[in-house]
Amino acid sequence: MANTASAKKATRKIARRTAINKNRRSRMRTYVRKVEEALAAGDQAAAQAAFQAAQPELMRAATKGVLHKNTASRKVSRLAQRLKALSA
Repeated sequence: MANTASAKKATRKIARRTAINKNRRSRMRTYVRKVEEALAAGDQAAAQAAFQAAQPELMRAATKGVLHKNTASRKVSRLAQRLKALSA
C-alpha cells in the first residue's frame, strides 16, 4: 500500500488513466469488430462504411498511446486488404 502522499496521488492518477485507456481500447475494438462482422457477412457497402469509421479511431488510439503507431497502421492495412479482396 502507498505510504507517501505522492505515492497515493500517483495511484489515483494511474487508476484514472487506466480507466480512460480501457474506454478508448474498448471503443477501438468495437469499431474493428463492426468492420470484421461486415466482411464476414460479405456486405461490401457496410464494410466500407465501417472501415471509414474504424480507420480514424485506430489512428486516434495510436496518438493517445493506447496502441503503438505501427500496430495501428498494420491493423488498418490488413482491414483495407480484406476489404479490397471482398470487392474483387
